[in-house]
Amino acid sequence: MTITADASSRDTFVRFVDHLTEALDEAASISGDEWAARLHFSRFHFDRMISAVAGEPPAAFRRRILLERAAYRMITTTAPLIDIAVEAGYGSHEAFTRAFTKAYGVAPATWRRKPGHLQVEAPSGVHFHPPGGLRLPARDKVTGMQLLTRMVEHHVWLTGEMVRLAERLSDEQLDQPIVLDVDEDQQTIRSLLSRLVGQMGMWNAAMATRDYDWSVEEHESLSSMRERLAIEGPTYLAHVRGVVEADRLDDTFVDALCEPAEVFTYGGMIAHVLTFAAHRRTLVALAFGSHGVQDLGWGDPMLWVAAT
Repeated sequence: MTITADASSRDTFVRFVDHLTEALDEAASISGDEWAARLHFSRFHFDRMISAVAGEPPAAFRRRILLERAAYRMITTTAPLIDIAVEAGYGSHEAFTRAFTKAYGVAPATWRRKPGHLQVEAPSGVHFHPPGGLRLPARDKVTGMQLLTRMVEHHVWLTGEMVRLAERLSDEQLDQPIVLDVDEDQQTIRSLLSRLVGQMGMWNAAMATRDYDWSVEEHESLSSMRERLAIEGPTYLAHVRGVVEADRLDDTFVDALCEPAEVFTYGGMIAHVLTFAAHRRTLVALAFGSHGVQDLGWGDPMLWVAAT
């Protein structure tokens, strides 16, 4: 008898993922018979149903998830590789190295020094989702419109928090003019424009797991900015378009430029870029205005969208 991925099988798979998420720390020590018993199936039927939905046997599914978590541990902790190997269910460094190398193409020690993509390709699209969960695409996919909605939700929440915290201040403090602290990091039109270009270049480098040359932003000429923007702008836009079109905003990637390396979602990275770019663009617009340059106004995206 062939078990197809019917509604019952898919429901069982979702329950399996939920249980695995809750027991991730002990997943390596739980046998296949125990997992089947937890979901009230025989081992035979459990294996067939999970394989039909996931495209891989439950044991291979668990091993892959634990390997992805091990990869995350390698770049976010200083734990010895043998400890990470044991946590992932491997009894020896050699066994872990063989499994990791087969999945990621390089040995664990090499990957830790220069990490790449965190997820291992899988038919189900279910992956370890930092810091300690699993991601089910059917339930957790984030669309481009949902990302914009989340940004607005964040704005409303943050505004409310700021109003709440402002209740601690006196009227005098509330009405005191805000002066930007420029003693440590003085900003100019040049430095802000260079950083606006450089921010896209930095993330392009992070997604390509290559170094970013910060020295280029030291008193950069306008011609250099134009040349860099002609490359970094379309490259970054292509990244964003590709991620949005593929519904991969909640996928993660490793930023090896951080020390230590960090893991981000594509959606979070885009929101980060838009937020800090808006701040810098506003400062540039104010500075332009002080010099009598009024062509762009505030650079309001609402007006730009309406005109294009």
